[in-house]
Amino acid sequence: MAAEIVNPRSDSTGQESGAEPLDSFDPAFALHRGGKMAVQATVPVRDKDDLSLAYTPGVARVCSAIAEQPELVHDYTWKSSVVAVVTDGTAVLGLGDIGPEASLPVMEGKAILFKQFGGVDAVPIALDTTDVDEIVETVVRLAPSFGGVNLEDISAPRCFEIERRLQERLDIPVFHDDQHGTAVVTLAALRNAARLSGRGIEELRAVISGAGAAGVAIARMLVEAGIGDVALADRKGVVSADRDDLTPVKRELAGFTNKAGISGSLEEALNGADVFIGVSGGTVSEEAVASMAKGAFVFAMANPTPEVHPEIAHKYAAVVATGRSDFPNQINNVLAFPGIFAGALQVRASRITEGMKIAAAEALAGVVGDDLAADYVIPSPFDERVAPAVTAAVAAAARAEGVARR
Repeated sequence: MAAEIVNPRSDSTGQESGAEPLDSFDPAFALHRGGKMAVQATVPVRDKDDLSLAYTPGVARVCSAIAEQPELVHDYTWKSSVVAVVTDGTAVLGLGDIGPEASLPVMEGKAILFKQFGGVDAVPIALDTTDVDEIVETVVRLAPSFGGVNLEDISAPRCFEIERRLQERLDIPVFHDDQHGTAVVTLAALRNAARLSGRGIEELRAVISGAGAAGVAIARMLVEAGIGDVALADRKGVVSADRDDLTPVKRELAGFTNKAGISGSLEEALNGADVFIGVSGGTVSEEAVASMAKGAFVFAMANPTPEVHPEIAHKYAAVVATGRSDFPNQINNVLAFPGIFAGALQVRASRITEGMKIAAAEALAGVVGDDLAADYVIPSPFDERVAPAVTAAVAAAARAEGVARR
């Protein structure tokens, strides 16, 4: 029998207002009771004939065929349509390091978004270790069961090494969505904002607040896409080559970002900038926003509190985006990762390349089409055109870049 959760509004014994399940006053708990997903068979098992085909003895013939021709695993199991959603629970949403068990509701949520928006099955895997070597070795050993690996809510800088090492050792797509999904959607929105203003992305100077997983990936992608210039700022200021306190990842970033050689604070970097991208959870003053170039873009994506409130941003910016669903132009990863994996799995890609990610961003931007407006530079996650467009673009890019295997 499941234990009852005591209403936190009562005392520790639950006597004041009586012990009651959290379901009774919070619909989120009611929705989550028993979990949000289950395994469902795709074939019937109605009688002994069905059983003899789905399991022994019929299954033995399929196993023997795969043993002789390993590539048949893609045709006769679910491998080519299933992704592992792997976390260690160290960077869960804005909650931080809450551990593997507490991360499971988010991982279940991620899995159902894969299915709902991309038609991709996904299995949550919460690992009880934060050791990089142990995570890598565990995922490598689990990999034969999956067509791809989505790394989720793993803290920086470990996430960079974990992803790199897994990509080196596995011949299936490995994708840290906190990095690359955010970058893809950001690039798509920025392309459309630039188009709306009659400029090319190469004419823009961007400043990113936050040099963690998302900030680093956004910077890399913007450079790959041809941004005029981009600088990142962490808690100590702008990431620049003259700093002696940079991590290896930030030292590398300093080598190909910040061509203007800006140093000092985030606020100083924003003076005259065309684009602000916030992935830090900090607060940016109104004065700093006011100092940006005329017609600037403000993408304040921290949740639940944007770095710049949209009411303030709209005073000075031509386009404003956030990470929230209750404001226009939501930068939401669900616009990217289902279609990216669906496209990669469709062609049995061995990895997800930068070209595939940029293709995803271009396809996503293209969905907006002639409806482009200041409050519509990125489509809704519920726009049914999104996943097919991203899937097709990613599959085509995989073939063009030689990583497709069918």
